[in-house]
Amino acid sequence: MLNAPKVNNLNTKDFHKSDSNVLSAESHESLKQREQQWWQARQQLITLKERKIFWYGESRAIMWFLWQMASYVVVAIALLLLVRVLNIELSVWQYSAVFGVQTLIFVMMFASRGKLAAHLQTKIDQADLAREQALNEMIILASDSIIPEIHANAPISLQQVYERYDAQFRMASLQKLLQEEIDAGRLILAQHQIESEVLPPELVEDGLLPHTGEMVYRSLIHPA
Repeated sequence: MLNAPKVNNLNTKDFHKSDSNVLSAESHESLKQREQQWWQARQQLITLKERKIFWYGESRAIMWFLWQMASYVVVAIALLLLVRVLNIELSVWQYSAVFGVQTLIFVMMFASRGKLAAHLQTKIDQADLAREQALNEMIILASDSIIPEIHANAPISLQQVYERYDAQFRMASLQKLLQEEIDAGRLILAQHQIESEVLPPELVEDGLLPHTGEMVYRSLIHPA
């Protein structure tokens, strides 16, 4: 009679724990990727909005003409350097032709500034959509990974949250995710509320750093 091979006892608890750790690592990595996308999309959105204000704001006409005056100076310097380096001579008509073409290009661009503004607005809308999508994906991933852990360990400060995940995530990103929980009525923050929507991410980081230890979040789901 053949003896059945002896099967080693499996520790089901360790198996599930290991499997959970793998899923946690994967979700954290996915969250980091979405965070980077959100960060880049938000920075691009701010840059595009600043460009629109600069070129198409209340002082748009002045900016366009100042830009054209500066371009005349740059072209004049470039022509003088070219003449000196190549040891050539240009006639008055040739200089006039160069500046005439430059002026024609400016007039065409100035006349079509409405179309250029519309094109820039389209890019702004696309960047805003990309930012919103990345943020929504961040919130979904965080709700399945770090947010339950934060609720379970509340009250917890922003600094403690940052250190808990070994500085894998930016401070501004964590603050944004926790603010979403506050807006949803699942967390409360007694003080040092920082309005971050209108600030570039770098300025949010600078504004948060002095207060991270004092920004204590309390859970309304798992009250202490």
